[in-house]
Amino acid sequence: MSYGTETGTTLPNDVVEWSVDFRGKPSVRSSSGGWRSSGFIIGAQVSEKFAYFGIASNLITYLTGPLDESTVAAARNVNLWLGTTAILPLIWGSIADSFLGRFRTILITSSLYILGLGLLTFSATIPSICKDQETLVSCVPQVKVTIFFCALYLIAVGEGGFKACIRAFGADQFDENDPQESNAQSSYFNWLHFSISTGALSTRLISNYVQENLSWALGFGIPCLSMMLGLFSFLLGTNTYRFSIGEEGRKHNNPFVRIGRVFVAAAKKQPHILSETIPLLPAQRSNKFSKCRFLDRAAISCSSSEIEEAKGVLSLVPMWTCCLVYGIVYAQSPTFFTMQGSTMDRSISSSLQVPAATLQCFISLAIIVFIPIYDRLFVPIARSITHKPSGITTLQRISTGIFLTIVAMVIAAVIETKRLKTARDHGLVDSPQATVPMSVFWLVPQYVLFGVSEVFTMVGLQKFFYGQIPVELRSLGLSLYLSVVGIGNILSTILVSIIEKATHQSGQVSWFANNLNQAHLDYFYWLLACLISIAFLSFIYVAKSYVYNTPK
Repeated sequence: MSYGTETGTTLPNDVVEWSVDFRGKPSVRSSSGGWRSSGFIIGAQVSEKFAYFGIASNLITYLTGPLDESTVAAARNVNLWLGTTAILPLIWGSIADSFLGRFRTILITSSLYILGLGLLTFSATIPSICKDQETLVSCVPQVKVTIFFCALYLIAVGEGGFKACIRAFGADQFDENDPQESNAQSSYFNWLHFSISTGALSTRLISNYVQENLSWALGFGIPCLSMMLGLFSFLLGTNTYRFSIGEEGRKHNNPFVRIGRVFVAAAKKQPHILSETIPLLPAQRSNKFSKCRFLDRAAISCSSSEIEEAKGVLSLVPMWTCCLVYGIVYAQSPTFFTMQGSTMDRSISSSLQVPAATLQCFISLAIIVFIPIYDRLFVPIARSITHKPSGITTLQRISTGIFLTIVAMVIAAVIETKRLKTARDHGLVDSPQATVPMSVFWLVPQYVLFGVSEVFTMVGLQKFFYGQIPVELRSLGLSLYLSVVGIGNILSTILVSIIEKATHQSGQVSWFANNLNQAHLDYFYWLLACLISIAFLSFIYVAKSYVYNTPK
C-alpha cells in the first residue's frame, strides 16, 4: 500500500506526506495533528504523571513505614524500581519501533499500568503490621509484601511502555518539514514538561497527604483512577492523530535489522579493504560522525543511508554516557532528600505537619514557574544574541542543567551539615525519632535548583534524543533519554551498597545509618557533587566535537 498524493490532486501545503490518519488516508494539516492532537496526548500524560508520582514520590515512606524496611533497604528498593521503570522503555521502544507501533503500545501498556495500580491498592488493604505479643517485634505479612512488589513491577512494565511511546507520539503530531509546525514542536517539549510537572505537583500535594494522614489504600487508589482518566483522554483524540507511514512497513523494513546489518558487515570487513575499494561516502564528505568511520567498512554490502543511520545511533553513546552521573544525582530527591526532611521540623501550625515527600512539590513548582520564563523570555533574548531558533543549542541547554545540579548538591551537602550540627547541639544524636529543631524549608533551595536544572537538562535530553536519531527509531530515542535516569537509579543503588559496606566496618557508623543523626549524608552529597563535576567537564569535552544531523 502506498501513501501520498499525485501532483495537482491535493494542495501540497495541506497534506502531510509522511503520515496517515486513523483511517489510513493521507493526513490533512487542517484537520489532524498539531496542538489539537497533542492536547489530548498532553492531557493523558498529566494524568499518568499524577499516577506515577503518586506512587514514586512517597514510596520510601511506605517501605520504611507499613512495610517496616530499613533506610538502606528502602532506598535500594526505590532506586531499583525507579531504575527499572526508566530502563524498560528501551525494550518497549524497540518493540514499538519494530513491531507494534506507538499507538498500539500505548493502549496495551496503559491497560497493564491500570491493572498494576489496582493490585497495589488491594495490597494496601491487607493489615500492614502485626505485633508479636511476647517479643513486640514488628512483622509484615508475606502475602502483603509479595502482592505489593508484584503490583509495583507490573506498574513498572506498564509505565515503561507508556512513556516510551507517548512523548514521541505527541511530537509526531508536528510536521518538521513545515517551519511553523517545526517551531511548535520545539515549544511542545517545553509545555509538555510544564504540564507533566503540574500533574506531579498536584499528586504531591494531594496523594502524599492522603497516604500519610488518611489511608494508604485510598492514596494508591486515587492514582489508579487518574491513570484510567489518562487512557480515556488519549482515546478521545484518536480521530485527530497522525500516524507515521513508516509504521505500515516496519515488519518488512525493520530499522533494527538495518542497523544491525551495518555493524555485522563492518565487523567482517578488514580495514585495508576500505581505502582500496570503498568509495567516499556522503557522511565522510560532510565530516559528520567522523569518529564512527569504521562503519564505512560495511559499504560493500550496505547502502550509504543505512551506514549513516548506524553512525547516527552510535554517535549518541558518548553524550548518553556522560549524562549517567546526572541520573545518579537525580535519584536522590525521592529517597535521601525525603528521609532527610522526615527528621526535621515539618509543622506549619500546631495541628498540621507537611509530609516530607510533599517538599518534592518545589521541584514541580520551579519547573512550572521557570518554563514560561524560559520559553517566552530566555529564548527570545538568547535568539537575538545567537541568532539560533532555539536561543541556545540543545547541548548547551543540557550542560547548563548539569552545572546547576552541581550547585544543588553543594547546597544539599551544606544544609545536611547544618542539620547534623543542630542535632548534636540539642543532644539528639542518639534520638532517631526526635524532631531536629530545624525547619524542613531549609531544603527548599536544593529542590528548587533540581527543578530549574530539570528544565534545562531533562527537556534538552528529550529534544536531543528525539531529533538526533533516525525517524523510525524515535521511540527508542526517547527511551535512551529515559534510560539515563533509569541506569542512574541503578548505579545509585550500587553506589549506596558499596558505600554502606565500606563505611559499616569495624563498628563504624554507616553513612546511611537508620539513625540519620549519626549518619553522614553530607559526605555522600559531597561525593555526588564531585562526580557530577567530573561528568560536566566530560560532557563539555564531548559536546564540542558533536555535529548535529538536524537543526539544533
